[in-house]
Amino acid sequence: MLKVFLLLFFMPAMVLSHPMDELNTAYSNKGSDYQPRTRHIDEDGKAKFVNHLILSDSPYLLQHAHNPINWYSWSDEAFNKARTENKLIFLSIGYATCHWCHVMEEESFEDLEVAKLMNQHFIAIKVDREIQPDVDATFMNISQLTTGSGGWPLNVFLTPDGRSFLTDTYITKERLISVIPQLQHLWQNETGKITALADRTVQMVEERKSTRLNSSHKPISYAVFCLKKKKQRT
Repeated sequence: MLKVFLLLFFMPAMVLSHPMDELNTAYSNKGSDYQPRTRHIDEDGKAKFVNHLILSDSPYLLQHAHNPINWYSWSDEAFNKARTENKLIFLSIGYATCHWCHVMEEESFEDLEVAKLMNQHFIAIKVDREIQPDVDATFMNISQLTTGSGGWPLNVFLTPDGRSFLTDTYITKERLISVIPQLQHLWQNETGKITALADRTVQMVEERKSTRLNSSHKPISYAVFCLKKKKQRT
């Protein structure tokens, strides 16, 4: 069941641009020993798709660099694109040895129908929790606060300005195909319903911060989180 979720942070409006020819060059520069991890391979043994994760040094993110979903890393580029295009954000957090992360990749992130919907309506961001534990901890803390549970993959839906309003762990392909157009319709036609969820979660987090200041896993404040945010190699 999808659950209410919120992220507390502010992304600066710095614009970074990585055109497709740059991504293809990064792929070519991997060399002959590089093996793309995807079922979408052409007759020459090359991956049919390449996304922004090809620029990453993370082995986990590189596993997703040839999904048909146009993944971005955790970056100003991704959040600025979401704001500019007024698109919701789909954030997926996982790690290399996570079983259900790989199941969801095979079932959904490698699926052309899911990719078409995701690329049309959302900006998709992938995070390696072992490379960016601060991002993971922030989302997991708030997930546990607002839903009472958490796990990986941790999948989060955000507004274009970075406020989380819905989260889940493993999501089936069928559920994802159903949810994506529903949320896009709400955002375009009944935006207030989504912003109300985001506002409510902000309130819940602030209330918890004021009553449990000694918690060992406190949500990270806007200012501190901005300072701690780690960018992928560009």
